[in-house]
Amino acid sequence: MTAILKRVQRWWALAIAIYALDWITKQSVEASLHYGQEIPFLPFFDLTLRYNTGAAFSFLAEAGGWQRWFFSLIAIAVVVGISWRLSKIGHTHKLEALSLTLIMAGAIGNLHDRLAYGHVIDFLQFHWQSVWYFPAFNVADSAITVGVILMLVDSFRSGQKGKEHDSNK
Repeated sequence: MTAILKRVQRWWALAIAIYALDWITKQSVEASLHYGQEIPFLPFFDLTLRYNTGAAFSFLAEAGGWQRWFFSLIAIAVVVGISWRLSKIGHTHKLEALSLTLIMAGAIGNLHDRLAYGHVIDFLQFHWQSVWYFPAFNVADSAITVGVILMLVDSFRSGQKGKEHDSNK
């Protein structure tokens, strides 16, 4: 058991640091803005305070409340599954471990919001000339997105290595 904990401790430490950043930024925005308020920072970026009771892009946001528990259970399963995977590959597959850690950190951040508040706090909003708005998101969502991108890069790199190995036969 000690060996397993050693294999995952650095990845969990990173996940907790990202979760802390997510929590601090959400608390700061909640303390500084009222719901729906927008503070322009750049011509294409605002800080705003939004609540999302659904998943990505407000999927199932109007589902009546059951989605809170459904998405919470999914997040718990993701954290458990990723922790198990990290215990297997944490020392040997660094890029995959990093990508999974980012995804896990984001899942923990949004899980906290769902359990504590019944919604996820979002505050980063990109738009184009006040006509087109990308759905607001947060640090946890950003970590998940970067984690998925890194996972795709790792998958592509692994696929390329496999093709090179096959062509050398």
